[in-house]
Amino acid sequence: MAVMVGLGEVLWDIFPDGRKLLGGAPANFAFHAHQLGHEGIVVSRVGEDELGQRILRTLSDRGLRTSAIQLDGTYATGTVHVVARDDGSHDFIITPNVAWDRLAATRELADLIAKADVICFGTLAQRGEANRSNMDLLLGRAEGLKVFDINLRQDYWSREVIEDGMRRSQIVKLNDDELAVIRKLGLAPEERDTVGWCRSVMAKYGLSLLAVTRGERGALLVTSEELAEEPGVKVSVADSVGAGDAFTAALADAWLRKLPLAEVARFANRVGAYVASRPGATPALPDEFRRT
Repeated sequence: MAVMVGLGEVLWDIFPDGRKLLGGAPANFAFHAHQLGHEGIVVSRVGEDELGQRILRTLSDRGLRTSAIQLDGTYATGTVHVVARDDGSHDFIITPNVAWDRLAATRELADLIAKADVICFGTLAQRGEANRSNMDLLLGRAEGLKVFDINLRQDYWSREVIEDGMRRSQIVKLNDDELAVIRKLGLAPEERDTVGWCRSVMAKYGLSLLAVTRGERGALLVTSEELAEEPGVKVSVADSVGAGDAFTAALADAWLRKLPLAEVARFANRVGAYVASRPGATPALPDEFRRT
């Protein structure tokens, strides 16, 4: 069993029908890592309000420890309004200036990060300079596998944040829409094909693996020497919220177990597809996915 930390935002996804479901990419990652048989730990901050207490209870009831979630007496617990598109994908309206924007880099969190086997972090939690600075301090203590999950939400990202995240990481995960945007930034010499571009980026930033999720078309995993293209799993999609985060948790799990790249892709794709077939970002996973 590994210690797998999700560092960044934890929040409530608010759906058009009024449902509030647990969310936030790093929190989803930690939750699914826990379901896969690891110690998944959420490192974040919530308000001293009813929604914050609900997050703590929800995580605790599902078996996750909450001691790494800070309480904020000034700022509210984060929320995101989920807006469905006609094609089944979603837009996200993210509330600004909330508790998770003010994570404090305490000695306790630094010690936790230093001991973790996997640390997953993203772009969204770095939307404010103070939070970015504190996350930078914490990530500077990390000795385990660092997974950078690129989430291009609204205008809460920059080239600098993306490049810094890549330099820190061994694994980068993004979706095909985000790949198209990032290719235009000119981070590496442009290549005619996607795999060539991925390898250019990997060489520049010292990455071990670059993973691209493609929705119903599956996933692409690229290393310096190997390539795995996994086709999509046919499911009836309830909503796609959190499917990519479940994919990332399964990817980290399979990578730690040193599975062949094709098996890494297959397992991560199956877990992500299952979550897409269920409402919300954190449905219970079947026992078949759990590693003991």
